[in-house]
Amino acid sequence: MGKTVPSYRMAIECEIAGWKGFRDGLASEEEKQAFDDVMDMCRMQSAAGSVACNPILFEPMIVSILLEQQKRIRILQRKIDALLVTSLPMEKAE
Repeated sequence: MGKTVPSYRMAIECEIAGWKGFRDGLASEEEKQAFDDVMDMCRMQSAAGSVACNPILFEPMIVSILLEQQKRIRILQRKIDALLVTSLPMEKAE
């Protein structure tokens, strides 16, 4: 029989494990936590990655990271916009 193809989720876990040396080389715990957060972003989009039919595993991982970061940017932008609206002085009617 042929080899069983690992699931996308299993494949990204293997890919992430391959980056252990890079993670270990990061200078601070803050950088290591940021790296872990980015890898978690890959995991959060594993359903989409599994149907991407992309032979290069790293590409859907990067798109997953970008998608999660963009979602966070949009949330932060909405919060900034709301703060700006509430902090602007009211114009006085003359």
